[in-house]
Amino acid sequence: MSAELELPFRPDPQLTEVMRLRVQSLQQRGQRRQEGERLLRPDEAVYRLDFSRQSLRFSRWTVRLAQRGRLTVTATSQLWTPDLTHLMTRQLLEPAGVFWSAQGDAGDAAVDCYEADAQEFGERIAELAKVRKVMYFLFAFEEGCSPASVDCAITFTVDS
Repeated sequence: MSAELELPFRPDPQLTEVMRLRVQSLQQRGQRRQEGERLLRPDEAVYRLDFSRQSLRFSRWTVRLAQRGRLTVTATSQLWTPDLTHLMTRQLLEPAGVFWSAQGDAGDAAVDCYEADAQEFGERIAELAKVRKVMYFLFAFEEGCSPASVDCAITFTVDS
């Protein structure tokens, strides 16, 4: 018997602010980032995914964009501890999930994506869920997309 579990990506405003303060601090001091450090860009925010179950199989993405634009979702690996260390480029997982809605699309039109990458990305998240209770993601909002216009979740199959 299998059941589905839909997990919504939730914004983490506190962690996003901490990462923005790191960028601001470097700029004010005239310093450069550490070798390999990944700084948060102005069009990015940190989101989290909390796993209530650990044994999951990826099923599908549910992404809604209320207006045209592009959303890029990049996962961070289990090595990053956001409260203790800076995010390093090597801790970002490939592939990223890229979802977009073209100029002429209506608000309820299907969102496009690179299907093979989205499938592999979802499967990698399911693998990491086996050893993680929470995962962090960078959401990049581009081409007119904004946090207010995005609804993003991932659905897994749970074997019981």
